[in-house]
Amino acid sequence: MKVLVTGVAGQLGHDVMNELAGRGLEGIGSDIAPEYSGVADGTAVTSMPYIQLDITDEAAVNEKIREVNPDVVVHCAAWTAVDLAEDEDKISKVRAINADGTRYIANVCKELNCKMVYISTDYVFDGQGETPWDPDCKDYKPLNVYGQTKLEGELAVSETLEKYFIVRIAWVFGKNGKNFIKTMLNVGKTHDKLTVVNDQIGTPTYTFDLARLLVDMIETDKYGYYHATNEGGYISWYDFTKEIFRQAVELGHNEYSEERLSVTPVTTAEYGVSKAARPFNSRLDKSKLTANGFQPLPTWQDALHRYLKEIDF
Repeated sequence: MKVLVTGVAGQLGHDVMNELAGRGLEGIGSDIAPEYSGVADGTAVTSMPYIQLDITDEAAVNEKIREVNPDVVVHCAAWTAVDLAEDEDKISKVRAINADGTRYIANVCKELNCKMVYISTDYVFDGQGETPWDPDCKDYKPLNVYGQTKLEGELAVSETLEKYFIVRIAWVFGKNGKNFIKTMLNVGKTHDKLTVVNDQIGTPTYTFDLARLLVDMIETDKYGYYHATNEGGYISWYDFTKEIFRQAVELGHNEYSEERLSVTPVTTAEYGVSKAARPFNSRLDKSKLTANGFQPLPTWQDALHRYLKEIDF
């Protein structure tokens, strides 16, 4: 099986490539840089085949994907800077990447009759209430530009193809890029008091674990919409922060101890308005995974434990 992965300079693309290599599957990475520009960690992705691809260039998308002629495209590339996406001068670029680029890829997949995986987000919903979102819910109501453009990408895939997996994830962290855990570990070193919101609820997703699931998926024809985060129960960002620091102390990093560093829960309103509105309810119903024979991800607590051992902090 030949798999083209977009966005390999990011957290998920990096891990999908390594998962493909680990299973003896042929992976070709792509991103906008002339050569692989992700973390130089010596893993398989750093030396696997790579093509430069600007997904906003329709002619290039057509030419390069036809040339590769993959069985599957795993489309991880996206604009993910949520607040920056709200800037007037950025909106057209965000749409070009998240919506138009996705449509160009879907069109070539249709022509080549190959499977497509599109990574999406709970931000396609309005984040209200407390009920976990069902993957097949069509009550879309994005609160910000990022969510709107990711929804447009979803629709481009689902309206163009039959052989697709649209996989919504939340609170993503991985080795190859910035994420909440790294941010908290950094600010925890330089501050003795932190405030973290406790009224946005969801579950983290470790890209290493998600990559395994995505490769499981592409080996089947169980197409459709899915939700995938780690197990372990729904939490707030405050809960997540407390567990990050608790586990860091367990690993010998006493600078994160409660004696030195206090973490106070606050509401989103108290924390202060960010440019992009954030969903309060990022709970995702993942029961469709097991219903279709897929193995759920490990708990987020276990994922965090493994992740902290992987990174330097």
